[in-house]
Amino acid sequence: MNSDVELSISCRDCVRRGTPDCSDCLVNFVLGGDPEELTMTADDAAIVHLFTAERMMPRLRFRSVSK
Repeated sequence: MNSDVELSISCRDCVRRGTPDCSDCLVNFVLGGDPEELTMTADDAAIVHLFTAERMMPRLRFRSVSK
């Protein structure tokens, strides 16, 4: 897996920001508080996938605002 590839999630672009889904989202779990953006390498994302698949971490609840 190429560790240079990044996954970037901006909370500013999420329709669930500020809702109960936000507090149970992977981004909030990793960054805490009032998150803005989460960036991960492909290797990081693979590890997170393993943890979320086993329900050891909340899943990503990001849904993009339609533009």
